[in-house]
Order: sequence, then C-alpha cells, then structure tokens
Amino acid sequence: MKNYFRIIALILLFLLIITGCNLGKKTDEAEKVLKIGILLIDDSLPFFVAEQESLFEKNNVQVELIPFSSARDKDVALETGEIDGVLTDIVVAALLKKGGTEVKITAFALGATPEEGRFVLLASPQSNISRPEDLKNVPIAISNNTIIHYLAEKMPLEAGLNKEDIKTQSIPDLKLRLEALIEGKDVPAAILPDPLATLAERMGAKALIDDTKLSSNMSQSVIIFREEVIKNNKDKVLSLLQAFEAAGKEINKNPDKYKELRMEKTRVPEPLRESYPSPTYSPLAVPDTQMVENIMQWMVDKKLLDKPYNYEEMVDKSFTN
Repeated sequence: MKNYFRIIALILLFLLIITGCNLGKKTDEAEKVLKIGILLIDDSLPFFVAEQESLFEKNNVQVELIPFSSARDKDVALETGEIDGVLTDIVVAALLKKGGTEVKITAFALGATPEEGRFVLLASPQSNISRPEDLKNVPIAISNNTIIHYLAEKMPLEAGLNKEDIKTQSIPDLKLRLEALIEGKDVPAAILPDPLATLAERMGAKALIDDTKLSSNMSQSVIIFREEVIKNNKDKVLSLLQAFEAAGKEINKNPDKYKELRMEKTRVPEPLRESYPSPTYSPLAVPDTQMVENIMQWMVDKKLLDKPYNYEEMVDKSFTN
C-alpha cells in the first residue's frame, strides 16, 4: 500500500512539474517583448509614430525599438539573437539566410509602389555628365553587395546602357559618398537615397536616373524577423505589423502632426527641414515573386549566392493575406 501511495505521489509531482513548465512557457510567450532594430531613416518613421501614439499597446504587443547607426551592427544583433526583427532590404535578407540566420520577409516598410523610397543616380556638379548615356564606363559610387549595388547595375539598363558599360566603386558611408560626389574629384557619379539625394541636387548635383520614375519597382525596404520568432510569436508579429500599418495611415492623413518627430528621428538634413515632403506609406504588402526572383538572380550572378532562394524561402505572405 505504501508503494502504491508513493507511486501516486510521484505521478502527481511529475504532472505538477510538467504543468509548471508549460505555464512558465506560456507566461514567457505572453510577456514577450519584440525587439526591433532600425536605422534613423524615413522607412522607420511609422515605428516611432506607433510608439508615440501607443499603437503597439492598442494592438496588444510590447515592442522595443533599438536604433542603430550602422546597418552592419544592426544585422549582427539579429544574427546573435539580441533582436527579433529588423528593417532592411531583400539583398541583406538573403545574405543573412546564407550566413545561417533563418529569416523571413513579412512586409514592406517602404517601396510597395515605385514612388516610395526614392533612390537617384546623380552626376557631380563638377562633371560634364548631363545624360544617362554619359555614364558609359564612368565609376558610380555605391556600397557593395547592397540594394544600392543592385540599383547601380539595373537602373542604367532601363536608361539604355549596356551591362558592360556599367562601372562601380565602393564608398559605403552615405555622408562620405555625398561629400565626394559634390567635390567631384574622384567621384563623378553616385547613387544616393532620399533625403540625401534631394540635398545633393540642392548642392548642384544632376539627377540622371530617378528610380521612382522607372517602369519597374526596383528598390524596397522590408521588415524581416527570425523564423523562430515568427513560429513562437506569430500573433505578436502580426500585431506589430498592424500597428506599423496604422501608423503609416496616420502619417499619410496628417504629415504635419509628425513633422517634429520626423526631424528628430529620421535625420533629415538641416537645409531640407522646411521643404522636404513626408513620404507616403502603403497598406501592408510583401514583394511579389518577380521582384524577389530578379534580386536572387542578380545575387547569383554576382556570386553572392551559390543558388537562388525561392520565393517561399524568402517571404512569409501570411501577414498580408
């Protein structure tokens, strides 16, 4: 009889331990704070508006925004698991996967339409370049192995240049690239994103190719998460994206309301603070198949990937369906 009661006691103790573990796991998941790595650029503005307007709380998700001054530092933080998701581009997302960090694209930040997220190929005010055709064999300043590198090799094709006519040189730091372009000594042409592209034009640089005016949508920023975060916290990821979307709608509706926040958080250059227009943000969407396939093929051609990732490996459509 004593053995019987001992066995019952052991079974009850085992069940109590299992229940406690499961309860602890559920509690951890319920209290999960999504940590998001961002850069201080226009693409990130809806995150800051969502924070200011308590839209994360209204969507029942806790979010910690972690700004980075370096894109590489942001990516390393994702690789090491210090953060759960980042705002980045499709090229970086594929390179993260190649490096062993399983991630998925969950939505656009900017770039759902060609008019969003402006990149411009500019000629130095000191150069004699005035037309896209003049870029033949002229080195274009870029940052290697990024979406800007991709644009540098694709945008001129849209303007009629041949692949073999396109040359590049790497100047990863955007401010240094702008300064070198304006000086014009060694940098006759460069690609810059807004607002630096608009500032460069103000300083005399000549806009040769504007990607918002091309027939195809080439440049996008996207919100990605580690796959394990999506698996274990899918409802929270959805809530975060819905808060991001709601914030974008608020900005579209009343951009002046968030002008000061934007000046503080997105580093709009001082000369543009009174005149530079706020971007518009689209409803939640993900890159289409062709967009992803084009970038994957370019990455294979550049030997950045041994083989392309397929669409399903790169994109989780479930948050925008």
